[in-house]
Amino acid sequence: MSFLIILLAVILQVFLTVKKVNPFLSLLLVAILAGLCFGMPPMKVVESIERGVSSTLGGLVLVIILGAALGKVLEVSGAAERIANSLISSFGVRYIQWAVLLTGFMIGIPLFYNAGFIILIPLVFMLARKTGMPILYIAIPMAASLSVTHCFLPPHPGPVFLINELEADTGQVLMYGILMAIPAVVIAGPLFGKMLNRLKVDAPLGDSFQAPEVAARHQMPALFPSFFIALLPVLLITLSVVVKTFLPTDSWLKTFFIFTGDSTIALLISFLAAIYVFGIRQGYSIDTTMKWLTESVSDIAMIVLIITAGGVFKQVLVDSGTGAEIAALSSQWQMPPLLFAWLVTALLRVMIGSATVSGITAAGIVAPLVQSGAASAELMVLAVGAGSVFFSHVNDSGFWMFKEFFHLSIKQTFLSWSIMETIISIIGLIFVLLLNTIL
Repeated sequence: MSFLIILLAVILQVFLTVKKVNPFLSLLLVAILAGLCFGMPPMKVVESIERGVSSTLGGLVLVIILGAALGKVLEVSGAAERIANSLISSFGVRYIQWAVLLTGFMIGIPLFYNAGFIILIPLVFMLARKTGMPILYIAIPMAASLSVTHCFLPPHPGPVFLINELEADTGQVLMYGILMAIPAVVIAGPLFGKMLNRLKVDAPLGDSFQAPEVAARHQMPALFPSFFIALLPVLLITLSVVVKTFLPTDSWLKTFFIFTGDSTIALLISFLAAIYVFGIRQGYSIDTTMKWLTESVSDIAMIVLIITAGGVFKQVLVDSGTGAEIAALSSQWQMPPLLFAWLVTALLRVMIGSATVSGITAAGIVAPLVQSGAASAELMVLAVGAGSVFFSHVNDSGFWMFKEFFHLSIKQTFLSWSIMETIISIIGLIFVLLLNTIL
């Protein structure tokens, strides 16, 4: 009976999504109805809502807000533009795909998908005009890089939520995620882009795109600090993982780097450094830099609410007592837990559309597998992340953004964007299973 209720809850979520109901509202309603159908007393449902909100926001909200704030500073100060221009000029025309891939990856780590996409779109069109190369030949590596960082790497909302809910280690997820991201982005980016070129799948250049609007700046940020601060959160988190392994327990240096390597502290340090280097030192007033922070929070407010509602749904599943049944399901199907998690998330992705909402919904279903010890929390985060990008199609806003910006037909978008996302998902699954056999 519990599985039927979960299935009906997912179907209702899909139906409300199709009807364009805001995901925050739909997830909250589905969670309440599911709790009542499980036989939970109404006040027990209210308690689950409160517990779900507090447990989700407690380890999540600061990371998402600080990540968005850092990305906003890099965007409006021109630091992201400086990184992109430098990489393109360094690689040259012959290796233009690899330059765009690396640019997308560098910008995709600190920036959320939509912001990174908007920043890089003018660059892609400019390169297509200058080189005479097909637009998708250049665009696919860029889109693949942004998608990979979005689904695998913190501080993006999906991975951060999963890390928090599954109690995974952020540093390990980041390291494993980068290992997985490299083959995924290479195959789904330059290699797939070349295949599209041979198949003559392309689109007209269309209208000219102008560079994204940035704050009036006195001087373009220097190259080294642009790279360094964009990657500073990754460096601090990775360094904390290294010192945990090699320094003695009672070392003050180990304590210091573990503190600075906490995802919240690492992002706070990086944001403050960005405000000083790209704001104050460039001649911007405190008032202007604080407006950047305010704008970044407003940009991701709805994402935080959607994730919070997803946490409520997860808590209802836990408090209703269905955890043991869910944990037993993969063994009953004789399916490896990580494969089960990927499959569940991929099905949700196809039905719901949103990668973030699919991952959030799947978290409550697969969490008992981690709690029972059947799977690694870190690899489970990446398995769900890989499933969350499977076969994007017409119910995904990313599908339409890619189609409209590049003037593609529906068929061309399926052949390019949808297949690219599916390649990332499958390669991610393969490497999750491979890491599971090695670790």
